[in-house]
Amino acid sequence: MKKLPKIGFLYLDFVLQFFNKSNFKAWPDKIESVTYHWKNDKKRFIEEVKRKKIEVLVGNIPATAYETFVEIAKELPNVRFVPSIETQFSNKSKENVTLFCKKFDLAIPKTKIFYDKEKGYKYLKEKASYPQIIKRSYGPSNYGGYFVHKANNFKEAKKLLDEKKYNPIYTQNAIDLKDSGDIRVMLIGHKPICAFWRYSGKNQWITNTSQGGSMSYENVPMNALELAVKASKAAKAEYWACDIAICAKTGKAYILECATAFAAFPYIRDWICQYLMWDFSKGRFRKPHIPLFSWEELGKIDSNLLRTLRHIGFGKYTASYDGEYFIKDKKDLYEMELALLSNESDVPEKLEDSMQLEANKIYTNEKVFEINKINFNTATLTDLMTLYGMEEEIALQIQEYLQDNIITDSSDLLELEVIDEQMIKSWDRNIDDMRVDINSIDKKNLKKIKGIGKKLAKTISEYKDANGYFKNIDELKDIEGIGKNKFAQLKSRLKIGE
Repeated sequence: MKKLPKIGFLYLDFVLQFFNKSNFKAWPDKIESVTYHWKNDKKRFIEEVKRKKIEVLVGNIPATAYETFVEIAKELPNVRFVPSIETQFSNKSKENVTLFCKKFDLAIPKTKIFYDKEKGYKYLKEKASYPQIIKRSYGPSNYGGYFVHKANNFKEAKKLLDEKKYNPIYTQNAIDLKDSGDIRVMLIGHKPICAFWRYSGKNQWITNTSQGGSMSYENVPMNALELAVKASKAAKAEYWACDIAICAKTGKAYILECATAFAAFPYIRDWICQYLMWDFSKGRFRKPHIPLFSWEELGKIDSNLLRTLRHIGFGKYTASYDGEYFIKDKKDLYEMELALLSNESDVPEKLEDSMQLEANKIYTNEKVFEINKINFNTATLTDLMTLYGMEEEIALQIQEYLQDNIITDSSDLLELEVIDEQMIKSWDRNIDDMRVDINSIDKKNLKKIKGIGKKLAKTISEYKDANGYFKNIDELKDIEGIGKNKFAQLKSRLKIGE
């Protein structure tokens, strides 16, 4: 029996892990993992991959590390990256998505990119047709659509760009969306395995569930699937996702986003890894059988249940004579295929030298990634989505948690199963002082703070009523029931003044 390749998971500190060993069910050999620790970790990372004799590295690379891994891959010529570095080109930025689509003749809305702000403003004032969709270019994810904006005229566009300071200016002609929705298509081996409409909410234009939007798995048009398949094959992607708009007037499909980095329920990640095992083992493991449009049936399951399901499988049905007559399944037009191996020629040509120099300044300048410090208790969904590695589902769970709790330290969020210490650590520099002013908080809210129950909240409130405002936090020691350990805990959660 032919030897299986040595697999390793590619992880990065502070970045959510898309795959783990549970996704590679029944893989008989040990699966290694290698974690990139940022900063000047390239040499150590390369040495660890070599020492562990890893032949295939599986994992997505975030936008901030893309250029570093281009260099790492060159130092590891005998290691197959999955997805390949070339396939992950679109993950880096909206600009890269545009370059990718233009190289492979994939339909996209009319798009303009300006590193010169004045040239961008001139275009928006004199030549652009409105409405325009203006996006933050850097990074593959729109974080729930919070960095996608609609400008109905030049005045709105200029005001937005002056406020957001997006550089480069990335602007597209708005598509008149069919049914006020766009379509997410996920593919494995160039076969669509999940697709759904995302509809905008009432009096909204953006198609996102965290902003009041809704979903439907029904009636996804074939031209959306065809365009997604074409994009997946062009990218030579083992797995892939596209966001696609259908023009209400012409019915034409356009790519809005495409990348290997996308949110997916665990059962979809299981399918991806089942496909990868088939690929890596050269057929020793069975290729997953996922009927086209099966998402219409799975979509009928409540999403709270669906996200808990693992290793879903489908049998191949062979009808009897009478069954063939009565059962009319939708025809499966796509076969799951092996993705071709990528090479450097698959990467679109770079920008003109002068523009590329400016781009490099932006992509390597850490100030681009700085955000204002936020307080979880007052943060909007938009604020939460700016945190590193944040996903819509996590942000919504945090907001739900806040209905009954006041967060005074990030570690409070460890009560949520979806959040771990690694995520908390990655947010530290972006989180404001969340300690609460003991003099302004009432008894009702005081008991929502971790470590302060109903009884202690009443005791503290009664002390405050009898003695007036606290002048020093050390006065808490004078309250019966607050010993040395309890005081140390409260001191990290309460303060005097704002």
